[in-house]
Amino acid sequence: MSDASFLSRHARTLLLFALALAVAGAVAAWSLPVGLFPQVAFPRIVVDLDAGDRPADTMALLVTRPVEEAIRTVPGVEGVRSETSRGAAQVSVDFGWGRDMIASTLLVDAAITRAVSSLPPGVTYDVRRMDPTVFPIVSYALRSDSISPARLRDLAQFRIAPALASVSGLSRVAVQGGDTPEIQVEADPRQLAAHGLAFDDLVGAIAGANVVRAVGRVQDRNKLFLTLVDQSMQGTRDIGAIVVRRTDAGWVHVSDVATVRMGVEPQWTRIAEDGRPAVLFNVFEQPDGNAVAIAGEVRARLARLALPPGVTLRKWYDQSELVTDAAASVRDAIAIGLLLAALVLWGFLRSGRIVGIALVVVPATLAVTVLLLRAMGMSFNIMTLGGMAAAVGLVIDDVMVMVEHLAHRASRVAEGDVASGMFASAREFLPPLSGSSAATLIVFVPLAYLDGVTGAFSRALSITMACALAVSWAMTAFIVPYLTSRWLDVSRWRDPAAGRARGLARWHGTAYRASVRRPWLPALAIVALLAAGLFAATQVPTGFMPDADESGFVLDYYTAPGTSLSESERQVAQIETILRARRDVETFSRRLGTGLGGDLGQSHHGDMFVRLVSDHDLPTRDVMDDVRESILRNVPGVEVETAQLMEDLIGDLTAVPQPIEVKLYGDDETVLRATATRVADKLVHTDGLVEVRSGVRIAGDALDIRLDHDAAAAEGVSADLVARTVSDALDGVVATSLPMATRAVGVRVSVPGARHWRIADLADVPVRAPDGHVLPLRRVATLIPVSGQAQITREDLQTMVPVTARIDRGGMDAAVARVKAVLAQPGVLPAGTRYELGGLYAQQQTAFAGLRKVFAAAILAEFLLLMLLYRSMWLSALVMTGSLLSASGVFLALWLTGVDLNVTAMMGLTMVVGIGTEMAIFLVSEYVARRRTATTVAALRRAVRLRVRPISMTSFAAILTLLPLALAIGRGSGIQQPLAIAIVGGLIVQYPLVLLGLPVAIGAVERWRAQTSNRHPTDSKA
Repeated sequence: MSDASFLSRHARTLLLFALALAVAGAVAAWSLPVGLFPQVAFPRIVVDLDAGDRPADTMALLVTRPVEEAIRTVPGVEGVRSETSRGAAQVSVDFGWGRDMIASTLLVDAAITRAVSSLPPGVTYDVRRMDPTVFPIVSYALRSDSISPARLRDLAQFRIAPALASVSGLSRVAVQGGDTPEIQVEADPRQLAAHGLAFDDLVGAIAGANVVRAVGRVQDRNKLFLTLVDQSMQGTRDIGAIVVRRTDAGWVHVSDVATVRMGVEPQWTRIAEDGRPAVLFNVFEQPDGNAVAIAGEVRARLARLALPPGVTLRKWYDQSELVTDAAASVRDAIAIGLLLAALVLWGFLRSGRIVGIALVVVPATLAVTVLLLRAMGMSFNIMTLGGMAAAVGLVIDDVMVMVEHLAHRASRVAEGDVASGMFASAREFLPPLSGSSAATLIVFVPLAYLDGVTGAFSRALSITMACALAVSWAMTAFIVPYLTSRWLDVSRWRDPAAGRARGLARWHGTAYRASVRRPWLPALAIVALLAAGLFAATQVPTGFMPDADESGFVLDYYTAPGTSLSESERQVAQIETILRARRDVETFSRRLGTGLGGDLGQSHHGDMFVRLVSDHDLPTRDVMDDVRESILRNVPGVEVETAQLMEDLIGDLTAVPQPIEVKLYGDDETVLRATATRVADKLVHTDGLVEVRSGVRIAGDALDIRLDHDAAAAEGVSADLVARTVSDALDGVVATSLPMATRAVGVRVSVPGARHWRIADLADVPVRAPDGHVLPLRRVATLIPVSGQAQITREDLQTMVPVTARIDRGGMDAAVARVKAVLAQPGVLPAGTRYELGGLYAQQQTAFAGLRKVFAAAILAEFLLLMLLYRSMWLSALVMTGSLLSASGVFLALWLTGVDLNVTAMMGLTMVVGIGTEMAIFLVSEYVARRRTATTVAALRRAVRLRVRPISMTSFAAILTLLPLALAIGRGSGIQQPLAIAIVGGLIVQYPLVLLGLPVAIGAVERWRAQTSNRHPTDSKA
């Protein structure tokens, strides 16, 4: 039983099966998770350490280093990097790609738990696994002129967050900003002294009076009673009525020695939206959540929520908009590409029914592809959507070549047996179709094994495209013949190419005959092409990940180290004025003392997210440059860094946020800091670099309280007593907490006005000696201001100071070359200091090294496939040479369009090898088949004549299909632009190479082989 007979008898069954799969895929598309990035487990864990207030060097010695050493014992740890500031540290732990990060997180947590016993008392830590879900998918701001910040925060925390908690796929709602209420007991030192009381007496009385405790159970009269001692306080009046001590004059209550009132907890962060104080709440998704569905449900629930009068709710970030816009761009690219491909098909075959076949099969192929993605647990994201858009050009190729072949054979099909004839023709074309599909498919096999960020992203794209091509082959082989037999009326349709050569065939015939007669012409053209490609390769700038216009960006800002919150806020207000004056800025949110990515909190550092209007004229990158330049001109003393959100997120997820990072190592921290400052000063004047920052980060100034031991001994006070007294005075003591309607409210005992003290006020703090007498702090201690306490950076237990920069123009390789030239200058690096290059450049080098291996593996796989198909070393070598020459078109296209050679462009370069080989297989397979019964010249002429139309159709259709992606039409479409440009450039060059260069080369080799064997090529038979 022949394959054609089998397909003919089961055609309807196969059609129904394909239809069922397509419908299932369309249904699965509605339930497929949707997100910005692929579901990737980034191999990075961040540990946040908090030890209160202590110097950075003490913090590094007593807390950070023991934790680093404990983490280093965890299996799979490849790198540990830490930033230590005053009382806080952040440790970044890198693992190898492919590890179970949930298990690794638990191991890190366990290692730190074992080390906690050796750390100073009061140290707390938090372990975070870094993945795309640690960043919000949608964020809102609450503002009001009539409601207090405390009530506004309660509204977000206790009404809005619970209302959103049941949204499917939502992980948590985090609230930033506003105030937290507390009861403040401001002790009067004079009244305390007059009643013979100490500060600790007041704290102890309040703590002991507020008691709710279960003390046992009692059985009586067949009932079991829980016995409670309940002396709970209910508010400020109850706190004021607490008895502190009984004296001869009567009872001393809290209200006699202190002022009791409602207040708010001390805040060391500032949150604003559009320059006005606000409360922000950020919505986070679960790893398998659907960002678009979550954001939509959040919007719907917020619309139903009744807000108090005077409260405004405004959205300042929505990741789902970028996802939906990117999806819309992909949808439009697919639709436009299909329409253009249909015009190509109509132009060559002049049949609306044949065009209809393509317009049915391609969407069905994509639907089945979605079903496969669903089965593999993947999601819709910028990479899978881009992969589907890029695959359309290749999918339409399969359909076109099969339809063209069937149309060409239609004249031979008997009218009474159309189906059998069509399936027989399809069976005849199956070997070259399978070989060409395999040529493209095998390229994606090594792509799927890439490591690093490149592998995480390319894997999603390559799997998507591989699934689409595999489904396309099956649809083309089994469904297209049946649809053609049913839809194409062979009795009425006539092949436009039948009879006399027309149009393209005539032009190609003329060019081919000229090339055969003068083989030096194509040889010269190939040499010129190779030279142009080599020249373009030296001119194309290199990059890492492509840019995508996201209509928003993150702006990190730094005031002078040690600047207070209020002064930093005053300076940042000037930046906000600049932003409000721009018509292309819709809104912005601001954080001071914290950040979107969970940075170490500093009073001089924060970030903003700037959201642009949807129809802004300038590209986002140009807006960023304008804003940065305006800030540098008009806000002296403030340093800024800008990045688009995806760039910023990837940088935070991989701990390499800057393109250029010079890591300086040495044993002497003082020398390292001086060297880092010198290197930064040199790089500031280096062409093409902006936002140069030395890694010498000053945590701020300090105030040392130096105890005079003789004076302290004379007064009978100890260092510990002085430390507790000053701490209680500055920060207060939370003595207890009272249960309220929605929260437990702390009761803080403090000294009046301590938050506004100056150094002189601190020197007059009363210290109560053990014998009861009170003395000012200045009598036993000296207060010495200390400036310039630096943060401490360590990498793999070594002291390291980084210098970072961004690239304003030019490629990454060129910028790094200039940086190396600066570092090589005499006197820049002292003896004992070495450097390594990190940042995105290191990631790029790792990615390019992997892609070069993939490129080599793709070439080897293609060559083995050709050997399997033709069993001819020289013929396989000729085909591979043509495919490699098409790389010249890739570099020329990137150079002419001004696009960097980045990760996605390198992926396109690799794919061009497979696509070029696919085109060549159609021609070579026809030649090999004809060569069995004809001379070399006749076989070549016939093969070229038969394949010029399908190769032209597929090439034009693929180019036009990818054109919308290459033009980056729509928001978020820039991610796939380098890939599309690379493929289009390769196809443009490969087209004449296959139709002119390859047959001329085959003929020349055959003549040479004939001469060496004393045979004439026109007389030799295979």
